Amino acid sequence: MPTNNPLIAQCEIIRHTTEGDPETKSDVLAVEEPLEIRVRGRSIAITMRTPGHDMELAAGFLVTENIIHHRQDVSEIAHCREGEAAQLGNTMNVFLAPEVEVDFGQLTRHFFASSSCGLCGKASIESVHQQFPPVENQSEVSAKMLASLPDKLRVAQPTFDQTGGLHAAGLFSMEGFLTVSREDVGRHNAVDKVIGNAFLDRVDLSQSILVVSGRASFEIMQKSLAARIPIVAAVSAPSSLAVEFAQDSDQTLAGFVRGKTMNVYAGAQRVR
Repeated sequence: MPTNNPLIAQCEIIRHTTEGDPETKSDVLAVEEPLEIRVRGRSIAITMRTPGHDMELAAGFLVTENIIHHRQDVSEIAHCREGEAAQLGNTMNVFLAPEVEVDFGQLTRHFFASSSCGLCGKASIESVHQQFPPVENQSEVSAKMLASLPDKLRVAQPTFDQTGGLHAAGLFSMEGFLTVSREDVGRHNAVDKVIGNAFLDRVDLSQSILVVSGRASFEIMQKSLAARIPIVAAVSAPSSLAVEFAQDSDQTLAGFVRGKTMNVYAGAQRVR
């Protein structure tokens, strides 16, 4: 059954209950499709994502991979215009300025994201800190304001309301105003999209707060550090490595930010 929303697919399901007979019903699902990212014509990553905001996703990915640092590093980001990739619309070409050097040997997204990557604990943290130093911004925010942000992000999740199948990430000002939010089947993709949005618009994120609708992982903290974001708030729990990374990076990490309470695991000096 077709739908006009490219982020939503419809399907038929058999609904079972403990009382009564099974019923055939229609359900909606969050769309998931692959996106290939190419730099100078060379494939560097394939990620499963929710279609939409692909330019932001590609830009955010490259920022957090330490490949690009300034808006002028990127000449153009565009969908592939030739061959089968052009028909599918699932390949992004990133054209960099001639002076930007790329070490393709280091371009492995899986390096920190996957549990099978071979890096763990202190080795992971030290490797990232060789590329990204700890944050310097020491701006303070009120606990009351920080606790209010997940509800503001929740209002900006229209596709989740329909499918229940997407993660969200949002960037907020230090005063608590939502500047951009994105939904995606991958929580790391949602973070890449908001970071990419800020990068393409030349927005300095050193005065921003990142809020995620799920848990805070090591990779989310790494991406935040790459973007120089000092404060991260998660609706659910952080992992142990995320906490250790935040402490070593001088980032503020708050978890279980729900209602009127939260747990501050690192950088408590910024929350008053």
